[in-house]
Order: sequence, then structure tokens, then C-alpha cells
Amino acid sequence: VQLKESGGGSVQTSGSLRLSCAASGEGFSRYCMGWFRQVPGQEREGVATIDADGTTAYADSVKGRFNISRDNAKDTLYLQMNNLKPEDTAMYYCVADQCWGLAAMQVLAISHLWGQGTQVTVSS
Repeated sequence: VQLKESGGGSVQTSGSLRLSCAASGEGFSRYCMGWFRQVPGQEREGVATIDADGTTAYADSVKGRFNISRDNAKDTLYLQMNNLKPEDTAMYYCVADQCWGLAAMQVLAISHLWGQGTQVTVSS
């Protein structure tokens, strides 16, 4: 599976963005998927994950503001980001792996299947 993100950009505080991740290759529907983000000089942070069965999980910092979803017919993962804050500024990465029932956030953190990233910048 290869992953390609799009939809990043620059917005003001309280704005919204929708990130997309197009997957190529077979087996998309069997993968658990997620979004991670990273600020230069800081560790990568798990933002949201979605299992093959649709179960979702979110970092506390984005709960109630972000929504992760997937369209298996289009092999695409989404992240709807609302009420954006300056601290959401980061490079956002799409990640995939087979989770085999394990916690997606932990499995995806060590996955080798990452996209190239898309930059999100939120100004105050």
C-alpha cells in the first residue's frame, strides 16, 4: 500500500480543513488507518485512528473537534478538522497497517507505511 495525503493549508484560528489520504494497492479495507502529526524538533503525535471495522480513537487534544472516517470504496481516509487552533500546526501524516485487533494507535506508531505528509498551519 502506498499513501498520499492532500488537503493541508493555512487557516485562521477556528477555521476548518479536511485532509484526505488516497491509498493505492490492495487490501485497503483490511488495514487500520490513522493520522499522526509532527512539529519540527518534537516527537510524532497520534491524532486519530480508525480500525478496519470502523472503530475510532482520538487524542484528547482533538476530541470533539476532529473526525476521522474512511471510504473503502474509494480507498481513501479522511480527517475533518474543525475549530482549529494554533497548536494544531504541524505536518500531518497518513499511516496504515494491519492491527490484528491490537490498539491501533500503538500499532500505527511503529508502522512502516507512511505518506509523505501535508502541512497544516493555523494562525492566530
